[in-house]
Amino acid sequence: MSIADTELPPWTTTELEERLRDVVARRYHHRHPFNLRMHEGTLTPDELRRWILNRFHYQQHIPVKDALILAKLGTAELRRMWIHRIHDHDGTAPGEGGIERWLRLGEAAGLERDRLLSGEEVLPGVRLAVDGYVNFCRLRPPLEAVASSLTELFAPDLMRVRIEAFERHYPWVDADGLRYFRGRISQGRNDSQEAIALVLDRARNRADQERAVAALSFKCDVLWSLLDAVERG
Repeated sequence: MSIADTELPPWTTTELEERLRDVVARRYHHRHPFNLRMHEGTLTPDELRRWILNRFHYQQHIPVKDALILAKLGTAELRRMWIHRIHDHDGTAPGEGGIERWLRLGEAAGLERDRLLSGEEVLPGVRLAVDGYVNFCRLRPPLEAVASSLTELFAPDLMRVRIEAFERHYPWVDADGLRYFRGRISQGRNDSQEAIALVLDRARNRADQERAVAALSFKCDVLWSLLDAVERG
């Protein structure tokens, strides 16, 4: 019997998608105690500002990891599909993009933009988590790097919950600061549809499928670890 004969059969496309969605449903950071407290309205102003400041370190590296993924994609068609993610976060002109909107969230919560941009107060655990994710996208094959982005599957629902929580429990945060969350509802939905279609198309054998699921699990660990660090302060 050859090695190929002993390989497990691939999951169907439906089975693979179910497994990917199950990872997010079980392990996404919407279940983290810090996020639960945020949405229940029990964070202090200092805790909320600590989250905004440290999460900004992650936000700054989203276009970096997307540039690394972009460089791995082998066709112009795929690169055209992916490049808008960099534009979404960096903007196409000064004063635009998701990073700028996050800076405005910080300002709305009483954080000076220079304080966020300096990065001096970013917690070591947050740096470690973000570095781990960026290096994963740098070193792993494109299928795994793309699959790691599929936490976006749950992002639109989380953004809706977060907007409602901020409006109800944190009225001292200026409403203009919530523009980042509002924009991510549609962006996250579109991004996740693109990415999952790519993963389902390219993960055709069982080994690749299992690696895609593992990559998504790793990304959930990154986001969970980030919040662990923020919660500890």
